[in-house]
Amino acid sequence: RDKIMAQIKLQNIAHSYNPDATDSKYALKPFDMTWVDGGRYAILGPSGCGKSTMLNIMSGIVKPSEGRLLFDGDDVTDKSTSERNIAQVFQFPVIYGTMTVHDNLAFPLVCRGYDKSFIESKVNEVAEALSLEGLLSQSAKKLTADQKQLISLGRGLVRDNVAAVLMDEPLTVIDPDLKFRLRRKLKEINQKYKSTLIYVTHDQNEAMTFAENIIVMDDGEIVQIGSPAELFERPKTTFVGYFIGAPAMNLFDCDAVGSNAIKFGNVEISTKTDLSAIKNKRLKLGIRSEYLQLVKSAGKNTIHANIESVDDWGNHKLITANFEGSNIKIKVKREVEVPTEKIYLKFPAQNCCVYENEMLIS
Repeated sequence: RDKIMAQIKLQNIAHSYNPDATDSKYALKPFDMTWVDGGRYAILGPSGCGKSTMLNIMSGIVKPSEGRLLFDGDDVTDKSTSERNIAQVFQFPVIYGTMTVHDNLAFPLVCRGYDKSFIESKVNEVAEALSLEGLLSQSAKKLTADQKQLISLGRGLVRDNVAAVLMDEPLTVIDPDLKFRLRRKLKEINQKYKSTLIYVTHDQNEAMTFAENIIVMDDGEIVQIGSPAELFERPKTTFVGYFIGAPAMNLFDCDAVGSNAIKFGNVEISTKTDLSAIKNKRLKLGIRSEYLQLVKSAGKNTIHANIESVDDWGNHKLITANFEGSNIKIKVKREVEVPTEKIYLKFPAQNCCVYENEMLIS
């Protein structure tokens, strides 16, 4: 049977759980988005930002208050979950405890009347992909939480006619050691089956290591869509800068001085941002701790800061410094010698992001 390809389009979608209320607050504010077939996406954001609502609208669990949902141009807004050919994997696995692992994996295919030899080959293929081949004859109720979640995932992958596999915090109950292995498996599965994988998480590490494109959400709104590198290097808002990266992006109050320079404390710092049209003089300078450079002496774009602490993280050191009341985090390689009291820090112009009203000036 042919694999169903689907481009998923959300047109002017918005949702409120209480549409009759006069002060109706959107759980999901109006937006448009297209998911390309075979892509690997993560929807990332803090608790209550609307990411599960978005996923449930795509799967048919929630009907949006406004807008339309198209699968390959076909309007599925009013169609049930079963009519959409969507597989959904939830945070807490839904499996049949009375069945064996084999029968759990086979169940979606048995329900759809596939022949026995096809079912066997498909179950074995997915069991091997998820390292479940040694458990196929075991009763599912005796398994650990992470093994149950693997079965739940396997049931989504065993059908080769799904338009997309939607995963809502699927690794929350999984042992940390397994998380890394599983994310790698999901990537392999995506490449092998070309299924569109959409993965909801509040964990930036999960999103950054799994997805090709990340949709960052805050308070019912999409604040940025981009690759892990784009979100890291050029966060479009201070929220994204703060939410992505460990530690969060350094953010400092500053003033615009000239066409591309800002003043941070008593030091002028050149950036690659055109500030000539900026009316608001009060801005924020953002720079990642990875991009700050330890230098030996004063010079262009350099500040002199007091060291407060140095933490050894094994593969790197994290320096906390203070400059005129602002806390600064600097990541350096472990072998770097760090002075004891004061350091000169260089701000490379190309790594400086400037924000006006919390939005990146591009």
